Amino acid sequence: MTKLPERKTRGTWVQTERAAHEEWAQLIIRAPKAAAVMHILTARMGDNNAVVISQRELQTATGISRPTVQRALATLRDENWIEVWQVGESGTVNAYVVNDRVAWHGSRDGIRRSLFTATVAVSEAEQKNTSRIGDSTPLHRIPSVFPGEMQLPSGEGLPPVSQPFFDGMEPDLPATLVEE
Repeated sequence: MTKLPERKTRGTWVQTERAAHEEWAQLIIRAPKAAAVMHILTARMGDNNAVVISQRELQTATGISRPTVQRALATLRDENWIEVWQVGESGTVNAYVVNDRVAWHGSRDGIRRSLFTATVAVSEAEQKNTSRIGDSTPLHRIPSVFPGEMQLPSGEGLPPVSQPFFDGMEPDLPATLVEE
């Protein structure tokens, strides 16, 4: 059996350039609310320096008003701290791509893309029907057999094949029959 590749555990860190870090200090002095929003975006971005988040969630995370969030995002966009890609019609949910010359997570090579994956931050408060949260039908799961596990056949099975059995697939494996 082919072993699945192990998923690398990712850290919870981001890196910054020294020059960008010093510029960030100036941003804190010049536009403190924009600097706060920048910190929130940077903290939530994924490997591709992007996060999809609503202005309402940014408002909740920073404790500032929506107009202030909008001005802060405009400052960050205009000063090339972030790129903004609109997700919905209203423009209040966007993908924010943090400038990789400022901060990055993971490998720095190949971060800049016009198509990107993003971490999507959604709050319970933004959902229309919160009574459904946790009560939904579980999603279908794809059965998996992990190294060292065996599948136990069940049911009536198929008629015998007209070829010899494969090693490990002998017909005397136990089976569970479903009674009607």
